[in-house]
Amino acid sequence: MSLKIVVCIKQVPVSNNLKIDPITKNLIRSGESGVMNPYDKNAIEAALRLKDEWGGEVILLSMGPADFEMTLRQGMAMGCDDAILLSSRKFGGADTLATGYVLAQAIKKLGKVDLVLLGRQSVDADTSQVGPIVSEFLGWPQITFVSELTGHAKKGMTATRLLENMQQKIEFQLPAVVTVRSEMNEPRYPTPRNIQQSYKKNIRIWDENSLSVDPNRIGLKGSPTVVRSVWAPIKEAKHTIYLKGTPDEAVRELLIQMRASNLL
Repeated sequence: MSLKIVVCIKQVPVSNNLKIDPITKNLIRSGESGVMNPYDKNAIEAALRLKDEWGGEVILLSMGPADFEMTLRQGMAMGCDDAILLSSRKFGGADTLATGYVLAQAIKKLGKVDLVLLGRQSVDADTSQVGPIVSEFLGWPQITFVSELTGHAKKGMTATRLLENMQQKIEFQLPAVVTVRSEMNEPRYPTPRNIQQSYKKNIRIWDENSLSVDPNRIGLKGSPTVVRSVWAPIKEAKHTIYLKGTPDEAVRELLIQMRASNLL
């Protein structure tokens, strides 16, 4: 079987010194340096291995400002065939529901897609919601937290889900949406030749006029999630306590310190 695979990827901030819009409480992504979400690299690697085995094509899909193009080129340097950036001010401020809706509409526009892969979650938001939301809008089965994925000749696949206290093996038919764990594989490094070739490839830009979208379901207007406040975690410097006295006295002092820190 030949597979048409879409991998949804996201650019996440490099720095913890993030800028937040004081009115919308949304992260200001434009102009901030970023990298590809690490779990998305595993999704790309999974797609490329399936392509190597079964043939077909791998298409990258991302939503964000124009500078997200660099992350798409990184994925193309790994070996992906095509890339699409969903970029418009109308998409700005989207929560996971609005994001999943736009991604699903873009996937529908691509025609006959067999498989959609995503990383299990993004490291900036950690919601794990976009994959399941995309599957709901597409009306396809979803298999999440997958650590192993194999294809069969009759458009079927077997996935192993790695859960907290168990492993679950699932057989399913395509098309489907799968979210990938980092345990699945070790993402390949782009070769110098592929990096060079990635800058020669065209990245398609789609806005709201390129898709069949309901304007009330995109961007802030289509986002029911309300962020009340956002703050950065407080970094506390570690310090060392030197225990004096005899060994018995040091042990007693250690127990006192551990109880005070709720370690016992």
